[in-house]
Amino acid sequence: MAKKRAKKTTARARRTMSDLDKKTLKLVERTAETVRRSIDGRRLPELKFPIRSLSNVRYEKKTGYFELGRGRKARALSVNTVKNFAQTLRLMSISKDMVENNDFATKREAYYVSKNWGECKFNEQSESDAVMDDIEALASLDGLAREQLRYYPEEHGGSVAGNLVVIDRDSETGGEIRIDCTNFGSGSYSIPHAVEHLKFETKAKFILAIETGGMFQRLNNHKFWKTAQCILVEMAGVPSRATRRFIRVLSDSQKIPVYCFVDCDPYGIANIYRTLKVGSGNAAHINRFFCVPNAKFLGVTPQDIVDFKLQDATHPLQAVDIKRAKDALKNDPFFKAHKPWTTAIQQLLKMGVRAEQQALAKWGLNYVIEDYLPRKLKEKQKFLP
Repeated sequence: MAKKRAKKTTARARRTMSDLDKKTLKLVERTAETVRRSIDGRRLPELKFPIRSLSNVRYEKKTGYFELGRGRKARALSVNTVKNFAQTLRLMSISKDMVENNDFATKREAYYVSKNWGECKFNEQSESDAVMDDIEALASLDGLAREQLRYYPEEHGGSVAGNLVVIDRDSETGGEIRIDCTNFGSGSYSIPHAVEHLKFETKAKFILAIETGGMFQRLNNHKFWKTAQCILVEMAGVPSRATRRFIRVLSDSQKIPVYCFVDCDPYGIANIYRTLKVGSGNAAHINRFFCVPNAKFLGVTPQDIVDFKLQDATHPLQAVDIKRAKDALKNDPFFKAHKPWTTAIQQLLKMGVRAEQQALAKWGLNYVIEDYLPRKLKEKQKFLP
């Protein structure tokens, strides 16, 4: 007779449950109790979720990011929704278990966990992701994000180098771990998928958020962070949730500004920078956690193409670039609210070209370090909002 395999438990640090953990448990329990009361009262239970779209957001300069509007969608239990309803409650139940046991699951793991749910299982990860987005939208009304529900994305955050000590904790012992971001040699510190527990020490004057890995590596290799007294953060394109949250918490806690250094094209401006600063319409329910309202656009700007004589180092705008730029001017509340941005995008469209960060290498591989950034940093009042 086969013996049952002993169930092993990975050691986790004992800890005092945080206020966010307590709020998460209350959310799950309150949702379950509401559904139970409806069933006991012979009423069809329903869940209400915020509508996540640009049509349900508002932007005000004073607030500094896209805020969720009052639009809601209700999902009542019916023959057509019973599977989705059950999946929602099962994922919330797993969230409760993970909070209580100080554990987490990636989005991919959440999909595979459902494979023992019988007819309730997810057929594709896109299904579990959609349900998770709904749960997060519901949780956001209580000031919670997916990370507090203990569901983490697969991708890690960006890279960090410079005048910064990150204070993390050991997951086994709970002890403090001090990470000096100046001591990685030619490498860098990698932002973890959860950053809420991190603390910081720094004497840096600002954070420089950089679009491309190549530019980050050049600035790090030449220790630009040392001469400029700053912290370098590689965004690697549109920054991940962890990267945005890391920059936000670091900037707020240390009271230092954030300057964004990206390509001069509609994608760099309307996707990468806009997402970092004010968030997006589809993520309006979590923008207040992940956006960085105090971020400023250092460059590369359309005017930089003229001022630094980069005209012969540009590329023509493609049809998709032109469409993205015109959409930003016509439909995006952020760009419509800031006249300097309207002028800059119109200038870019009139020029009909785009310029990459690397275009500055026209004047020498280290021109960006020796000339461009020092000149730009002397005129911070000219940074775009």
